[in-house]
Amino acid sequence: MKQSGQQEPARRLRIAVLNRQFSATGGGAERYSMALVAQLAAQHEIHVFAQHIDHDVPGVSYHRVSKLVSRPRWLNQLWYAGVTWWATRRGFDVVHSHENTWHGQVQTVHVLPIKYNLFQGRQGWAYGLRWLKVLTSPRLLVYLALERSRFALRRPRTIVLTSQTLVAQTLQAYPACHHAIEVITPGVDRVYGTADRTEQVAARQALGVPLVGQCILFVGNDYRKKGLGVLIHALAALPDSFLVVVGNPAQVPVFRAQAEAAGVAARVFFLGALRDVGPAYVAADCLAHPTQEDTFAMVVLEAMAHGLPVVVSAQPYCGIAALLQPGRDALLLDNPHDVQALVAALQQCRHDLGLAERLRTGALAFAGAHLWAAQARRQAQIYQQMADAG
Repeated sequence: MKQSGQQEPARRLRIAVLNRQFSATGGGAERYSMALVAQLAAQHEIHVFAQHIDHDVPGVSYHRVSKLVSRPRWLNQLWYAGVTWWATRRGFDVVHSHENTWHGQVQTVHVLPIKYNLFQGRQGWAYGLRWLKVLTSPRLLVYLALERSRFALRRPRTIVLTSQTLVAQTLQAYPACHHAIEVITPGVDRVYGTADRTEQVAARQALGVPLVGQCILFVGNDYRKKGLGVLIHALAALPDSFLVVVGNPAQVPVFRAQAEAAGVAARVFFLGALRDVGPAYVAADCLAHPTQEDTFAMVVLEAMAHGLPVVVSAQPYCGIAALLQPGRDALLLDNPHDVQALVAALQQCRHDLGLAERLRTGALAFAGAHLWAAQARRQAQIYQQMADAG
């Protein structure tokens, strides 16, 4: 695995950053990209190329990329890749892509490779049928072609992965990339500390949620994949608790119906996508993240920076779990589909005061060891290496 050097960048570089949705409401990948840009803007000349921009950092130049079509998404992805290639082919020391594109000396990968998802573990007829599906799907053909180019190493390139867990899956799909891989996990701006009761009540009032009872927080845009359905069923066994859901409002109707069917609709509060999730962390007593698939889970780290006890899926479901000490930093779920295990963990957070205090202390210490400032220094070292490689 490639190791970055210890020297600070020797000169100011002109960097192009590619991310279609440059907004805090977009998701973990978008917030990761935005955090690094904010950290490095004073050190380098940074140009952001995006189709949606909701960001304002002094010194950063923003370039809005047109959208040929909204649907199908694969056609827009191809369009975005082509437009940004043309716009950044000259005049930049480094092009840093957070998207599935063929260009960019630095490629930050936030999700499992498409190739891995399609073919891992399939042999014989199953493998052949999967290829038949790919060959008859323009969408899959485009995505696979872009990804293959993204992982190609014809020129100097660094593949940045956002968790150590993602390394094994990536190498199963693209083994030749081993020497080009660098891991830079997400971070937090600072450790906020645990809110006192006065701050918590004020935050709950501002959000319009109950002032009393255990406030369980869920944050995620893909409600199904992040385990909201399981959490709604668990809430039925937690009569003195209520659930606050932050994320993509488009999925609210389906899960509101689930809450009604489970008899807990009155205790589930859908807040939609918040530009600033901070007040939700202050209002909460704990974070529940029974995710079925997360390469890291930034929301877990952000909740820990606010001193919240966290209940989160263990490996291989969640990348951050590989770094967590069970019972000290967080409570880990061996099976994210196990409603009773989730209920038990949330009850522990509420009723075992000693455990809750240990989790708060462990969470704050863990967050303090994962600050964006340190991650940005590592990213800057990679920029310098790529610029020097020419």
